[in-house]
Amino acid sequence: MKIGIIKERKNPPDRRVVLSPKKCKELIIEYPDLSIKIESSADRFFTDTDYKNEGIAVVNDVSDCDVLLGVKEVPIANLIPHKKYFFFSHTIKKQVYNKELLKAILSNNIEFFDHETIINKNGIRLVAFGRYAGIVGLYNGFRTYGLKFKLFKLHKAEKLHDQLMLIHELQKLKLPPIKVVLTGKGRVSNGAKEMLDGMGMREASVEDFLNQTFNEPVYVQIDVLDYNKRIDGKVINEQDFFKNPQEYKSDFKRFAKVADMYVACHFFGAGAPYIFTREDAKSKDFKIKVVADISCDIDGPVASTTRSSTIAEPIYGYNPITEKEVDFNDENAIAVMAVDNLPCELPKDASEGFGESFGKYVIPSFFNNDKDGVLQRARMTQDGKLMEGFSYLQNFVDGE
Repeated sequence: MKIGIIKERKNPPDRRVVLSPKKCKELIIEYPDLSIKIESSADRFFTDTDYKNEGIAVVNDVSDCDVLLGVKEVPIANLIPHKKYFFFSHTIKKQVYNKELLKAILSNNIEFFDHETIINKNGIRLVAFGRYAGIVGLYNGFRTYGLKFKLFKLHKAEKLHDQLMLIHELQKLKLPPIKVVLTGKGRVSNGAKEMLDGMGMREASVEDFLNQTFNEPVYVQIDVLDYNKRIDGKVINEQDFFKNPQEYKSDFKRFAKVADMYVACHFFGAGAPYIFTREDAKSKDFKIKVVADISCDIDGPVASTTRSSTIAEPIYGYNPITEKEVDFNDENAIAVMAVDNLPCELPKDASEGFGESFGKYVIPSFFNNDKDGVLQRARMTQDGKLMEGFSYLQNFVDGE
C-alpha cells in the first residue's frame, strides 16, 4: 500500500502535515507492506530534508499512491481522479464556499474521508487539532490582554517553536489579580487549561470565583450547566441540556460581572442559548474586556465575535454600545481575538499530535480489514456517490 503526503496548496500555505518524519518512519517499520512518499514542499514546518533524513522518499509527483493525505482543502484543479483522499473539506455542515469542491470530489470518482468524520462507534472524534487551538488561543488571549492594557508585549505564537516555549513566555508575566473564565470541558478547553496550569495560575471553584476577591490571578473552567439554567428552574443533568437546549437560558451574566477575561472553548449546538448577547454586553455590570474566542462562531453565542480574525491581524475591538467594530485600544472596546486557524501557529506540535492519533486509529484500519469500522464511518463518497451517512448533503450538492 502506498500513501502520499500531498503539498498544501491552499493560500496562505498551511505549515502543518498529517504525518511527521519520525511518525512516517515508525509506521513503515510497523507495517512492512506500507510505503510513504512525500510531495516536495517549501512551506511545511518539517522540511524535505527532515523526511529524507528518516529515509522517506521525497518526490514531485504522488499520483502513483493509493491514498493521499492532506490537511486543508485541496484546490479542485489539483484533485487526482479515482484516488482515496483524506483532508479537511469543510463541507459536512453544507458550507456554501466549498460546495464546488464536494461536487468535484464526486465527479472525479474520489473515495473521500474527511478528518472530521473519523469517529469511534460512540461518535467521538479520533483525530483533531482542537487541543492545539486551545493551547495557542489561550496564549493569544494573554497577548491580547497585555496589548489592550499596555502591560506587556508577548511574541506572536507563530514565532515560537512549541508549547513549552509558549508556557515559558507566560510564566514570565507579572499579572494583576485578574479573573479568567474558561467555557467548555472538551479537547479545546483542556488544551487551554494545560496552558493556565503550566503558567502557574490558580484554579478557583465556581463559588469562590463568583464570590471571593483574590490577591492573585485566578481562573475557573465551567461547563454547560454552570453557564446555562433551565427556564423552569429545574436542575437535571447535562444530557437534558443537550437533548432539550430550547428549555434553557444563559446564566453567564454572573461570571461576566466578575471576570476580566473570557476564553471561549465551548461547543455550540443548534438550539442552545447564546452565552452572552449584544444587550448583555451593554450592561454596566458586564466587566469582561478581553475575549479570546477560540470556538469562533461568527454572530453566534459570543456577541463580540462579529468576524474571524487572522494570524497576521489577530485582534479587533467591539464597542458594545454602538455594536460596531473599533480599535481594540479604545477605552470602551472589548478586545477580541478570534483567529479561526489557531493550530497553524504551532505547526510542529500540532502535526506531531495529529500524526500520533492518525497512526493509532486510521492506519491500522487499512491492514486489519477495518475491523473497528473507522473507515466505513468516515467514508463520505465512493463511486461518485455520497455514502448513506452523508446522504443529507445530496440536496446541498444538487443546489436545492
